[in-house]
Amino acid sequence: MEITFNKVCYKNKITKKFIIKDVSFKIKDGINAFVGPSSSGKTTILKLLETMIFPDSGTIKIDGFISENQNKSLDKLRENIGIVYQNPQSQFFKNTVKDEIAFALTNYNCEDKEKTIKETLKLVGLNNNYLNRNPFELSNSEQILLSLAISLAFNPKLLLLDSPFKNLDNKNKEQLIKLLKMLKYRYQKTIIITDNDTDSLFKISDKVFLMNRGKIVKEGEKNDILGNFELLKKYDINIPNTVNFTHLVMEKTGKNIGTREEINDLIKDVYRHVK
Repeated sequence: MEITFNKVCYKNKITKKFIIKDVSFKIKDGINAFVGPSSSGKTTILKLLETMIFPDSGTIKIDGFISENQNKSLDKLRENIGIVYQNPQSQFFKNTVKDEIAFALTNYNCEDKEKTIKETLKLVGLNNNYLNRNPFELSNSEQILLSLAISLAFNPKLLLLDSPFKNLDNKNKEQLIKLLKMLKYRYQKTIIITDNDTDSLFKISDKVFLMNRGKIVKEGEKNDILGNFELLKKYDINIPNTVNFTHLVMEKTGKNIGTREEINDLIKDVYRHVK
């Protein structure tokens, strides 16, 4: 799905201060991450993408939809956008997991709703034992997976995730990373994530946008942004552990052991240099 922001501005409706200003970028596919300090404008980008708010100026184009023509094709566009919120409970209002997913399928032409519900649960790693469980009684990790299942049930082209890694333990982070990669490669989803868990984003992102004070200050491939120690330090962004380690090695020994996404790969590189 092709997405273009052209000089987009959005103001706080009370203070009239810019939340984002003159933001321009283009996304075609893959996994795209927005990082930045608090109040940098990341969440506003997501809200504009899900068409819950519209720009005060500038233009947003999403798969043929143009923000200047808000009443045209808006419903059709929203059918192709799935959203996973930072607080997944905010989108739950049914008493069972099954009913939550079934509601997401209300306006979706589905031949076998029961089968689709079970297949969607399986896709995110939840089995049929969850069907009759109360969404509000699930663990935080399970709620995030359910939120993802609800979003995927109607097969959207675009998937938006707001801080999905924030409250997950390492095991569930790895599970989510594996799932998002599968959605990208097997189902060709366009995925946009806002999060400051740079360790997770370094493993999964194709392109990264660094935001600060309502503007995109740098964009590029993940190694250009998340692998850039000085850049992340300048904007007070968490530095991935592997990047921090290679920087320390360079400082102490003068040796460049390269940048790695995974700790295990980094250990192998260290071992080779020691030999």
